[in-house]
Amino acid sequence: MRIGIISDLHVDLNELPGEPLVEEALLDQAVRQKLDGLIIAGDISNDVNRSLKVLEMLKKESGIHILFVPGNHDYWSKENGITDTWRIYRQFQTFKGCLSERPYRLSGDWTVVGSSGWYDYTLGEPEYTYEQFEEMRAMDRTWQDRVYVHWGMSNRDIHRYFHNRVERELEANRGSSIIMVTHMLSHPYFKVPMPHPQWSYFNAFLGSTDYAALYRKYGVRYGIMGHVHYRKRYAEQGTEMICACLGYRKEWRNASVSEEIRECLQVIDI
Repeated sequence: MRIGIISDLHVDLNELPGEPLVEEALLDQAVRQKLDGLIIAGDISNDVNRSLKVLEMLKKESGIHILFVPGNHDYWSKENGITDTWRIYRQFQTFKGCLSERPYRLSGDWTVVGSSGWYDYTLGEPEYTYEQFEEMRAMDRTWQDRVYVHWGMSNRDIHRYFHNRVERELEANRGSSIIMVTHMLSHPYFKVPMPHPQWSYFNAFLGSTDYAALYRKYGVRYGIMGHVHYRKRYAEQGTEMICACLGYRKEWRNASVSEEIRECLQVIDI
């Protein structure tokens, strides 16, 4: 099977008159590259309804496995005003390929296990205290999850919830060849390199080192992530980690959305 990997499409922010929609360009690449499945590691848009519409279109038009974990932007729902993030979480679970608490069996012994993941500040620098990270504000910037995401629990607690759920799923599928998908970073290799005046603080909101420990414990073959808008691959102790973020148009290398997606999309053969 040929599986495409991509994240951080931000289809609403990347629209440009006269250009194909991001999701149309992605569909075209899925067809051109003869994919059997596509994994999207979060941040399709800033609204649950728009993100679900994209997922349904890709599934209908491609006829392949479309698998997905919500990213932090997918939980924002700035336009429709939903303030209960758990309601959005459950709405995403109506899509058959949503991996939240629902592993997906591919061909042979391959299983995809996924979770949005969250952050517990372990990727931040030690010069800051837990209380400072809890503010989610520094240097005249506010991490926008503070404004738009409402779990009803602390960031460390929601991280622990997601971590525990995904570990149970890994345990239940021990012995399978596992692809593990999170939106949040799972390894410090992928955080913004230091020194950096702002990201020494804001790296704290990119993920957790706990997820890489799960790779090692359960022999995860591929660790897929997004969020940081990097495109990197890194192998460690038998796990190949892939971060394939499309990111914002201003970060692109090409003016053409089709060319940018072609360069961004990663493919694994299983």
